[in-house]
Amino acid sequence: MKNKNPSKTDNSAKLNITVTGIPSDNINIKAQNLAQKLESHKQLIIANENKINTPFDPRYSASLIKRILEPLSLYYFRTKFVGFEGEDYPERKNNAPLIFASNHSGMAFPWDAIIFSSMLLKLHNYDMTKVARPLTAPMLSQSNLMSPFAIQNFWKRAGGVDATSLNFETMMEQGKFNVLIYPEGVGGIGKGFDKKYELQRLSTSTLRMSLKHKADIIPFATVNAEYINPFSYSIEFLDNLVQRLGIPFLPVGFMTVLIPLQPWMFYFALPAKLIFVRGRRIKPYKILGKAVEEATEEEIFALRDAIHAIMQRELNEAVEHYGENPYNWKEFFLTALWKWKKLPEYLPFTWAFRFIDHEKQFQNKLFELNNFSSIAPSLEQKVVQAQQIAQTTESETQAEDDKDVFDMVKETVDLVVDNPEVLLMYVPVVGWLPTIWNEVKKQF
Repeated sequence: MKNKNPSKTDNSAKLNITVTGIPSDNINIKAQNLAQKLESHKQLIIANENKINTPFDPRYSASLIKRILEPLSLYYFRTKFVGFEGEDYPERKNNAPLIFASNHSGMAFPWDAIIFSSMLLKLHNYDMTKVARPLTAPMLSQSNLMSPFAIQNFWKRAGGVDATSLNFETMMEQGKFNVLIYPEGVGGIGKGFDKKYELQRLSTSTLRMSLKHKADIIPFATVNAEYINPFSYSIEFLDNLVQRLGIPFLPVGFMTVLIPLQPWMFYFALPAKLIFVRGRRIKPYKILGKAVEEATEEEIFALRDAIHAIMQRELNEAVEHYGENPYNWKEFFLTALWKWKKLPEYLPFTWAFRFIDHEKQFQNKLFELNNFSSIAPSLEQKVVQAQQIAQTTESETQAEDDKDVFDMVKETVDLVVDNPEVLLMYVPVVGWLPTIWNEVKKQF
């Protein structure tokens, strides 16, 4: 039977192949393109996850903490955590990682970040679900000079991740670890002592990641770390000069004159009592009340400034409560008297020897840890081994409490004899030449 209304049939046919005026073929193409982009993004994240997790060795972190960092934390910096223990520790509310954010000590080697991340791991018995892996300035991993005592690949093996947009995105997507970030960026560590405890302008990258992944920000105040290298200031001309060697800044202060004379002093820190005070959990995605894609730049900046104000207020309160006696010399010397057998483990002039000696010992043991294979185990297997290392060294540490003065002297002498190359770090001026030469060669 013939259709008496051809135009109606044509219009019906057109309606069958259009949706709101867009041809169905175009819809399919756009859907396919979107699917391809999502799949490409997924593969990029997976590949990058492997890239940032492969260097990370929890076994190295556990060994480093027990052998080196724990004595420094307990007896030298006398670290204190407020609001991080037991039921006070902030737990995830959803699958998104927590973003720990703090102020940075200015004009100093980042001992505050090293001590916080390592002792937080120790505090929670090496539970990797509670660890906060730090996002670090890429400059730290690009120059051996910016690793403690020029140890190769120190930051990445200890869990650090270069602070790039892709790496940050990967950490949030994989969700295995919480994230530690200093949102002031290089401006935070480059500020002079005259700006101590003054939060520099926060970058918006942390905020945008929090909004995108509905991740809570856990601010905390780092108190007294400004006194690790006090009364030091920044000179732009000198900063531009040393940046060619991979150093973000050169602190100019009373300790600066000692660095050319004693290269190991580049990593020196005064025994400030480090106190980390947790602030109130911040949920930017609830404050904003809309998707980050829908927010204007003005709204993002306003929210950033509001978070800046909250962190600054809580920092001021923490400093007022815990920062009146930044060194607490009485406690420091009483600790030294009470734990005099531990002196060789944390006195600054032994740091270079202890770090380098630990590096050698760990490398010698690595083949055994890898089950006598050239192929490293999975990250999950490394975590199990890290907990075993922590338990083993715990019993060894308890046995070391029985040492006498003769044992202490012998241990120190053996440390020097076994690592004679470290003596170069104690030679004025000349001791710098190998390190500078290695950094210069990288430029060509």
